[in-house]
Amino acid sequence: MAASFDPAPATARGRAARPVGTVTRGTTNTNRLRRMDRWIAHTLGPALLAPDRPPVAVDLGYGAAPWTAVELSARLRAVRADVRVVGIEIEPERVAAALPYALPPLLTFRRGGFEVPLDGGAPAQLIRAANVLRQYEESAVAAVWDRLRGRLAPDGLLVEGTCDEIGRRHVWVAIGPEGPRTVTFAARLGGLGQPSDLAERLPKALIHHNVPGRPVHAFLADFDRAWAAAAPYGAFGARQRWVAACTALSGNWPLVDARGRWRQGEVTVPWTALAP
Repeated sequence: MAASFDPAPATARGRAARPVGTVTRGTTNTNRLRRMDRWIAHTLGPALLAPDRPPVAVDLGYGAAPWTAVELSARLRAVRADVRVVGIEIEPERVAAALPYALPPLLTFRRGGFEVPLDGGAPAQLIRAANVLRQYEESAVAAVWDRLRGRLAPDGLLVEGTCDEIGRRHVWVAIGPEGPRTVTFAARLGGLGQPSDLAERLPKALIHHNVPGRPVHAFLADFDRAWAAAAPYGAFGARQRWVAACTALSGNWPLVDARGRWRQGEVTVPWTALAP
């Protein structure tokens, strides 16, 4: 059943404040978000290193187990040792279950939702919302994005997307305080049939637009053709085939990354190229 989203805070509607949003299914696995985390560490690294105070990163809706928040903390601390990760869940039982894994002040857990409750109302350098909006109506996405990006630091980043259960296929949108910037497609290349296999993991803002005549459909169709044409490179491995396909794709689409990221099984496109 699809959930609804009311962007107005509860206090504005005359009720006591409560977390904004609805409970997700909560399914999660270790290493599920490793591809997204790897991209975040690369992309957000300079911004993480810049602040005078320890930057704050949020794992919003981490699920029934805290593995993704624990892993995000470890991966970001490899960039900057004093990064503080806050895992936020709307379900009190999930927060209680996560508390034994806390490592204050570097890793903490609290109850909340799209209002992103942080100490003193501080802004976040990063908000990661993975597999959260999948259950919402597409019409709710813009309001959620607006609310979350309003909680970002001036150079902060909201990363919102969807992946499969063990993190083999993942697509996410990177959103700055000004709005959406890019869309990234990432895959475990071994076993990938064709790039359009990633279509089932498109974020909510795009998944219903993967139909003929829409930009995201045209992009994936072109990617499939480039992948097919690069089949001879498969003799050197799936990575070389992916790089060759991305190289060909860059002739028709404004890819914003290059070979170094393609070798990771990623490709990133401006939001404006794929926006509905």
